[in-house]
Amino acid sequence: MELSVGDVVMPGDRVKDVDSKDNQQKIILGPGLRTDGEKVYACKAGILKKRMAVYYVDSHQKRYVPSQGENVVGVVTQKAGDIFKVDIGASETASLSYIAFEGATKRNRPDVQVGDIVYAKLLVASKDMEPELVCVDSFGKKGKLGILNPTGMYFTCSLNLVRKILNKNCPLLRLLSEELKYELAVGMNGRIWIQSKASVENIVAVANAILAAEYTAPSDLQALCVSVVKSLAQLK
Repeated sequence: MELSVGDVVMPGDRVKDVDSKDNQQKIILGPGLRTDGEKVYACKAGILKKRMAVYYVDSHQKRYVPSQGENVVGVVTQKAGDIFKVDIGASETASLSYIAFEGATKRNRPDVQVGDIVYAKLLVASKDMEPELVCVDSFGKKGKLGILNPTGMYFTCSLNLVRKILNKNCPLLRLLSEELKYELAVGMNGRIWIQSKASVENIVAVANAILAAEYTAPSDLQALCVSVVKSLAQLK
């Protein structure tokens, strides 16, 4: 069966729109797609979607499959020599070297402890290799990456919800920021960290709004945000 963007695909279905011999433009295969020669097949069930030059299968799942270049939120579970093991929700833990931080040297090591929450980028992601994380960009700067404040709230959600709220057409985070003050780190692995200097109630309100957005139509997101803000005002 040959399918196109917008169709429901099942594992083994051929995706003709993405075939290299039929498509002269540069394309990137995202999660849920694999190649066999010049042919492209779906390897999981979902809806075939395209964002710019990236084709991927959008499906409701919680098991994360590491993809190179994606930002993730994880928990440090173990320290083994110069390497930290980080749980990112994948089938195996990812490794994070002590030199993968801005300004880190043998004498100036980062203060990373078991239980810390980190926001990192996947440097290596292959089915044949252990995932490898870094907390710096290509210029060696940390930017927004690194160890997150332990006073924040950390929770998990479906990968579908993460893609939904990070979509440039989704107004949820913008609408919430107009009424509430908060900091947010969203990992493509379905892990989210929220912090607010205003109050704990703000953190809970933002978390509830994000979780409720999964089954809320885009046209109803503004009403959802208004409801959350009103409920917060009543508590105060």
